[in-house]
Amino acid sequence: MRIKILSAAENDLEEGYRFYASQADGLGTYFLDTLYSDIDSLAYFAGMHRVVMGYHRLLSKRFPFAVYYRVADEETIVFAVLDCRRNPSWTRKKLLKG
Repeated sequence: MRIKILSAAENDLEEGYRFYASQADGLGTYFLDTLYSDIDSLAYFAGMHRVVMGYHRLLSKRFPFAVYYRVADEETIVFAVLDCRRNPSWTRKKLLKG
């Protein structure tokens, strides 16, 4: 199954990278490696995650982030990669905008 990451989700990943890169050397790169690995797992497990606000939600195993995606035909589309520590109303607003 093909995976497409929208530019909004790429921006979310960049924001997470900048945050973790400022915390410790190499942590930003580890963050990206981990989240892209989680996203790559959607090639096998897309559609198996709980639906939240109209999106499937994959929770990262290493970082407090969630990948919000939809499955359409033979493609998985990643709409957002959001920090779970944020206010739930912020998350809801971000997802309704997408």
